[in-house]
Amino acid sequence: MKNERVKIIGVPISAVNMESCIANIYEDLDKVKGQYICVSNVHTTVMAHDDPKYFKVQADSFMSVPDGKPLSMVGKKQYPNMDRVTGPDLMRRIFEESKNRLTRHYFYGNNKENLEKLIRVIKKKYPQVVICGYEPSVFRDMSKTEEQELAERINTTNPDFVWVALGAPRQEFFCNRMVGKINGLMIGVGGAFNVLAGIVPEAPIWMQKLCLEWFYRFIQEPRRLFKRYAVTNTKFIWYLITDH
Repeated sequence: MKNERVKIIGVPISAVNMESCIANIYEDLDKVKGQYICVSNVHTTVMAHDDPKYFKVQADSFMSVPDGKPLSMVGKKQYPNMDRVTGPDLMRRIFEESKNRLTRHYFYGNNKENLEKLIRVIKKKYPQVVICGYEPSVFRDMSKTEEQELAERINTTNPDFVWVALGAPRQEFFCNRMVGKINGLMIGVGGAFNVLAGIVPEAPIWMQKLCLEWFYRFIQEPRRLFKRYAVTNTKFIWYLITDH
């Protein structure tokens, strides 16, 4: 399972679990700095299937870990030890690792209010974490000059990890463009900022194990998520059936 990939509806997803994911990261952290990790789910996998540019972004990552339970379930057919690596759990695990490994963390994305709440929570729950900087998103496309200036601001803080929360697919495209420009290992974790900050409730473990996390999210925001789930989940099942 050492950073191998399994094709799920044709999209290469890393055949990892939390332990092997952490091992891959820390085997030579200095070597993977400047690269990025995608936290992949059914929605992003279907998007990658349908969009060649986004497919390349997912395929070119250091890892595209199976955040969605359906991805790990499909992957288990080839790699029995494959399991979920969710954005919130990956953040928590790496923060815990900071007790033994001194690493520096930069946070980019979300809005100012939510980001500052996340920083307060991390300082309280994970006092060992070295927060070297943070900056909210501008919620628009940036020019090449603006992105270069952002990279320079981030690099000045000498980060090991750069956590990115811009939402998919924006955050993955961003990380891909910044390869070799931002010096830390970039990890696109989307809504994980709000989960760890306590702004968005996390689905109970029993629902996650039964692949019902999508339903939990749906009942929280039915109007926003109805079309996504109706179209994306249907496509995913269809592609699974017809993928050879």
